[in-house]
Amino acid sequence: MAVRTTSTAVALVAIALSLPLPKAGHAQGADSYPSKPIRFIVPFGAGGPGDAIGRMIGQKLGEGLGQTVVVDNRSGASTIIGTELAVKSPADGHTLLLISTTHAVNPSLFRKLPYDPLKDLQPVTMLADTPFMLVVHPSLPARSVAELVKLARSRPGQLNYGSSGNGSSIHLASELFKMAAKIDIRHVPYKGSGPAFIDLIGGHIQVLFSSSVSSLPHVNSGKLRGLGLTSAKRVAALPDMATLAETWPGFEASSWFGMMVPAGTPEPIVERLLRESRTALRSPEVNRALTGQGAEPGGNTPAEFGAFYRAEIRKWGAVITNAGIRLDQ
Repeated sequence: MAVRTTSTAVALVAIALSLPLPKAGHAQGADSYPSKPIRFIVPFGAGGPGDAIGRMIGQKLGEGLGQTVVVDNRSGASTIIGTELAVKSPADGHTLLLISTTHAVNPSLFRKLPYDPLKDLQPVTMLADTPFMLVVHPSLPARSVAELVKLARSRPGQLNYGSSGNGSSIHLASELFKMAAKIDIRHVPYKGSGPAFIDLIGGHIQVLFSSSVSSLPHVNSGKLRGLGLTSAKRVAALPDMATLAETWPGFEASSWFGMMVPAGTPEPIVERLLRESRTALRSPEVNRALTGQGAEPGGNTPAEFGAFYRAEIRKWGAVITNAGIRLDQ
């Protein structure tokens, strides 16, 4: 179900990037949209969950729009490189941007961004929302979230939790957990979730929040123990897995992905993209792929997604301030 990545697709990217771009204020009318290949900027490297969602949705969008959707991976600088490229592109619907939790975190992590996250981007819709799973090393005498909290309170500063790096969504979810549970566990940052998993399985750290997709194979094999999910309610794919919200009402943290376009994109084009995105998300193969991984397919309105995005910026800004986290460019 991948978007074309053959030599033809590569050629299309080159053609699309070489075409003269319309000036701001002269965006192409919605009646003839789309008139050329669409570039879907994914500010992550190839092979990750963001890339997989971008390619899966991109293929379906291309089918509905009648044009090739070319995924353009522009990773780096905590998604800032790809996002800056998108906001500088013409607002004509031929450039799409995949955004994630990281985009809502960046305004509080960095002193200055080369774009305004609230003014330079127009929301289209949420694509997928995936909760984290709280996993621990099986040697830890805790078989529930409540038991883990009790253990941590009895050993302040003695348990370690890992993350995929300072300021990552995993780091912030862990800090939110510390705030809610009023516990003291130490942060050990890694360069990616892979090394964190290795050390957790090896017993060098004891606690980790990670996506259910990454965690489940290790939980099913007995290498790790799953204690709970960070979703607001239990998910269909894991009905027996409790949520942290059952202990702390209102607790919610997730790794989500959505679609935005440059600000000023004509409303009819945004509505067309919303319709096609909803069709893609409701297709059996996409829906099955997302729900099978514990993700909740999106499809909300631009207004709803925009309100969610602003709430996420406020929520994670408070966590970042409380934890004293700062990443300077």
